Amino acid sequence: MSELFYNAAPNATRVAQPLPEARRYPAQKPGNAYLFGTCVLDLFFPEAGLDAIRLLEREGIKVHFPQEQSCCGQPAYTSGYTDEAREVARAQLALFAEDWPLVVPSGSCAGMIRHHYAELFKDEPATLRQVQALAARTFELAEFLLHVCKVEFKDRGQPTRIALHTSCSARREMNTHLHGRALLAQLERVERVEHDHESECCGFGGTFSVRMPDISGAMVADKTHALKESGAAAVVSADCGCLLNINGALEKQNETLRGQHLASFLWKRTGGAE
Repeated sequence: MSELFYNAAPNATRVAQPLPEARRYPAQKPGNAYLFGTCVLDLFFPEAGLDAIRLLEREGIKVHFPQEQSCCGQPAYTSGYTDEAREVARAQLALFAEDWPLVVPSGSCAGMIRHHYAELFKDEPATLRQVQALAARTFELAEFLLHVCKVEFKDRGQPTRIALHTSCSARREMNTHLHGRALLAQLERVERVEHDHESECCGFGGTFSVRMPDISGAMVADKTHALKESGAAAVVSADCGCLLNINGALEKQNETLRGQHLASFLWKRTGGAE
């Protein structure tokens, strides 16, 4: 099962490691896929979740969304509450039992499932095997569209300049910045502009922004300043946590610049909203 999607590395650790060798993607698009909506997307960006589903359905994939899903467990895990994170993760495992890809419109949440669940269940052999199989079929949305669906987008929007923000963990663990860039490059009337501090954290970091608000505020100030200086008309990101932080800071600064999820941007640019 797992080799169809990826030869999974069995020794995921708490510390983020470089990605293993290139994934092996299926030769054909699957007929079914799960969507893990993430708690932030579900609560604050539901339209982005619907747009992710629309993008997948347009590719002929039947999308399954178990209503009982909640958080991936990352906030508890990165805050040191390992037992609590394990129970949150355990609750998710039973919901994705079919051998279908799990598509996640968040690089950080996808990275949690793909790289860190194994650490949570390292002392439970039976559950660990289940976790490794799930990790092998877990994909961040942009990666799935690019390498599994092999989309070829046609740009139907007006010329624009955008800045792409990818969360720091999504870059390290899922290469989300590369997948996002590749999809945006298919849109001939979209100019992606580079911005200073692009690879740096926006300051959100889940509970980090609550525990260390002064540092978080300074980081997002640097990030939003760089985005404004880039000349971009809009900001696109594949991580809703970052969008919450960046958009909140921009609103507080009385700026008109705003960010939107990559799924919504792609859906609208390719005629899906017509």
